[in-house]
Amino acid sequence: MKILLLEDDKEIGTWISDGLSQSGHVVDWLENGRDALVAANSYSYDVLILDRMTPELDGLTVLKSLRAAKNTTPALFLTALSDVDSRVEGLHAGGDDYLSKPFAFSELEARVIALGRRNVQTMETEPTALVAGDITLDLLRHSCIRQGQKIELNPKEFRLLESFIRARGRVLTRNMLLEKVWDMNFDPTTSVVETHVSRLRSKIEKPFGDTVIKTIRGTGYIFEEKS
Repeated sequence: MKILLLEDDKEIGTWISDGLSQSGHVVDWLENGRDALVAANSYSYDVLILDRMTPELDGLTVLKSLRAAKNTTPALFLTALSDVDSRVEGLHAGGDDYLSKPFAFSELEARVIALGRRNVQTMETEPTALVAGDITLDLLRHSCIRQGQKIELNPKEFRLLESFIRARGRVLTRNMLLEKVWDMNFDPTTSVVETHVSRLRSKIEKPFGDTVIKTIRGTGYIFEEKS
C-alpha cells in the first residue's frame, strides 16, 4: 500500500516509516500539515496516518480540508490526546480510526491494513473513471484526457468538471456548484464559480473548437457531452 504519514516527532516518524517500509509498504513521511495537504491533493494514497498536533496545519485541519474536497482516503489519527471529546472530534472531521500514543507497532500496522482493505472494497464498488463523450476523467489519478490529449486541471477545475459530468444533461445552479466544489453556502458577492468555469472552458473547449458547458442565463450551467 501507499501510505501518507504526517508526524512531526522525528523519533516516532522514523519508527513508523521504517516499520511500514520493512513490511512492504511505500511511505511518504511529512513533518508539517501544509506539505501533507499538498501531497494528499496531488497523489493517490491507500491510507493516511495523521498526527493531531503538527506544525503549520494540524492533522484535524488537514483532514477537514481533504474531506471538503471530496477526498475519501481512509484516515487514522495518532494523538497524545486520549480523552473521549478528542476522539469524537477526529471522527466527526472524517477520521476512520483513532490510536492513542503510546501504541504498539503491531496494532498500528493491523489498523492500517484493515483501513486499506476497506478502501479497496469501496473502490471496487465505485467507478474509478468518468467518461462523457470524448472526455475521460480518471478519479484515482485526477487526470483529464480529451481526444487523446491530456488536459492539466487544478483540483478545483477537476472537481468542477467532475460535478458537470456526473450531472450531465441537468442544470447546475451557481449555488449548487458553490456547495459541491467549494463547500460554501450562498454568497452573492463571490465570482469564484464564474472565474473557474471560464478557466475550465479555456482548457476543455477552446483548443477543440466546441462547447460542452453551456450557460443557462439567469439559472446556471449544463454539460452536454460530445460524441
